[in-house]
Amino acid sequence: MHIQTAAVQTLRDFEHGAVVPPVHLASTFELDPATEDGAFAYQRGSNPTRAQLETVLAALDDAAHGFAFASGMAATAAALSTLEVGDEVILSASVYGGTYRLVDLVLPGRGITGRFVDDLDALTDEDFTPATKAVFIETPANPTLRITDLRRIAELAHRHGALVIVDNTFMTPVLQKPLALGADVVVQSATKYLAGHSDLLAGTVTTNDDRLADAYRLAQKAQGGVLPPQDSFRLIQSIKTLPLRLERQQASAERIVEHLADHDRIAQLWYPGLHSEEEARVHASQASGRGAVLSFELAGGLDRVAFLKALRFPAYAVSLGGVESLICRPATMTHEAMTPEARANAGISDEMLRLSVGIEHVDDLIADLDQALAAAG
Repeated sequence: MHIQTAAVQTLRDFEHGAVVPPVHLASTFELDPATEDGAFAYQRGSNPTRAQLETVLAALDDAAHGFAFASGMAATAAALSTLEVGDEVILSASVYGGTYRLVDLVLPGRGITGRFVDDLDALTDEDFTPATKAVFIETPANPTLRITDLRRIAELAHRHGALVIVDNTFMTPVLQKPLALGADVVVQSATKYLAGHSDLLAGTVTTNDDRLADAYRLAQKAQGGVLPPQDSFRLIQSIKTLPLRLERQQASAERIVEHLADHDRIAQLWYPGLHSEEEARVHASQASGRGAVLSFELAGGLDRVAFLKALRFPAYAVSLGGVESLICRPATMTHEAMTPEARANAGISDEMLRLSVGIEHVDDLIADLDQALAAAG
């Protein structure tokens, strides 16, 4: 089944012939007094509406198990919850700021070490120690859009008994399926493309590993960071239009990248595959598109604030993946948890801007960018 069909048709056969799933709001469920059995008992453990969403999430990733959490960071925390005292996780230096905050400030208190490296593709066998239990990958990276070879890192990590966890938020299952490339776990901030309307917080985890699935099920029940029924229903409905939305957003992003590539008021441009021919080759081998996020830096002498104030359509706000275009300054917004030294090491300058392209007409977006660049000085 193509993903465009799976997004719409995974759930069927609802009561009364309804073509959309019902919302089950109950926090508790009646059990059989004789056996104390029941498909559901308490909403934190499981809920029919959330279970339906998790069926859809697994189907999109061709996974055996799917889990829905209250936010992308709750999903990431659950994915890392199998790490124990003395363990180490390797991450890219340019990882999302929220993940950096978790690994840098929270995990050390649990006896877990995070090691941030400049380029995951430069990892060799010598970089792994007995303590290395996981490699956490974003590809494309946020916000540098650098590419990591998932097949190579999966093979390398598995030789040393380490898990491979991939944050697939930027690509979604529409453009990239990390489990098929050797990853053990996929996490997403469903707040972004899956929900798609900047009105819902959610996070997802998918895996084919039964043992890991048991751990994530425990994380849901023990830690309680689960997605409520109403939001689960809304996410099911939003996912139905995900392939269409992303197709439009990506096509517009490609046009904008072409327009800005030779613009005399753009000093640097970041987009998947632009860094090198090798990264372009790797990305093309593991993804079916380049997504709808790009980053850029204005040419010297231009006024960043004037540019941002002049924009009519992209809102100056964090997040991405919504139907409306958004622009942000990673150094002070998405990656403010990182020290200036860490940001510099990750290639995130104070002047870098990250643009998430929405579904507005691309000609309007390009005209808006041009007039704002003209207003910048």
